[in-house]
Amino acid sequence: MKSFYSKKTLQHFRNPQNFGQIEKPDALAEIGNVVCGDVMKIYLKINPKTKIIEDIKFETYGCAAAIATSSGLTVLAKGKTIDKALKITKDDVAKYLEYLPPIKMHCSVLAVDALKKALNSYLKQ
Repeated sequence: MKSFYSKKTLQHFRNPQNFGQIEKPDALAEIGNVVCGDVMKIYLKINPKTKIIEDIKFETYGCAAAIATSSGLTVLAKGKTIDKALKITKDDVAKYLEYLPPIKMHCSVLAVDALKKALNSYLKQ
């Protein structure tokens, strides 16, 4: 019988990467899903000259998929330019995690939306 989550998804849930806060972030976004109750915060440190995301952290209140997609998203975005990070999709996050059940794809949407909200707030500064 196949597990509901992939091994990689479970690894990111049990041992999330880039979890926590950034003191004095260059950008911060909080987003939530009223239907499932998941809430995510994304913190960014961006090099002002290169526009590269030098550090990214998250805090997520939610299910295993919400935590895993938050963690996976930070791995995908760290070290990328703002332009490249803005092109990350929900499918990129699911592919990185090696499988995300269709009923949990909204978690990858939430993660990507939080990143885009943080980046867009940075660009408006």
